[in-house]
Amino acid sequence: MSSNPTLELQIPLALLQFGLDQAEIQRRLKEWLVFSLFTEGRISSGKAASLLEISRVEFLALLRERGIAYLNYPPTELAAEFAAVAALEVNVIK
Repeated sequence: MSSNPTLELQIPLALLQFGLDQAEIQRRLKEWLVFSLFTEGRISSGKAASLLEISRVEFLALLRERGIAYLNYPPTELAAEFAAVAALEVNVIK
């Protein structure tokens, strides 16, 4: 007996023309949901990998394949990171 809940989902018939079977649809929906939770910051990359039953390294590679950014800094935080790197470079060169 499965401990996972079963949800009923209606799929537009037009999507089935792409040759996706039930297992492939389930895999893609699970992947999409995990990506969504990860990009919203609701789960970590480690938790996402665990939910997809892959390693964290494999999850990061999957993000790259799908064109999903692993780091999502707001512009102000990104500027601060670049400033910190520039300061480190100046100290190293001295």
